[in-house]
Amino acid sequence: MTVSLQDWLKFGWVRTHRTSRQEIADLFAVADRDLEACQTTGLVADWRFNIAYNAALQLAAAALAASGYLAERSNHHFRVIQSLEFTVGADARTMRKFDLFRKKRNIADYERAEAVSELEAEEMRSLAVSLRFSVRAWIAKNYPEYAP
Repeated sequence: MTVSLQDWLKFGWVRTHRTSRQEIADLFAVADRDLEACQTTGLVADWRFNIAYNAALQLAAAALAASGYLAERSNHHFRVIQSLEFTVGADARTMRKFDLFRKKRNIADYERAEAVSELEAEEMRSLAVSLRFSVRAWIAKNYPEYAP
């Protein structure tokens, strides 16, 4: 059985949402701000990682909103990330990496300082940059009325 965002709606994992060009532009603006901020000299890797993670999360949320949905609060980050399969058609490798980074972010935020390496911070930034390109192109193609 193939699962879809319509199934997620039935499961209560997302709710319908009517977005706007401004909302999508605002989500991209947050992502752009964070993509710049995560390169600030002197920030520890944990913070650079977290800022880049937020950029990627906002981009995934933009794709979900353009599709007509918002993730419910329960497991919000997990659902937003997993929705990339249904929106931009993210491949399994990207999905696994993003979900691994979600778990890593929780550790760095709530359990332990210096949990993130310099390499991981850079990988998270690279994922966010790549996702920005993918989401922007996908929205332009599928929902041009919302294209930022």
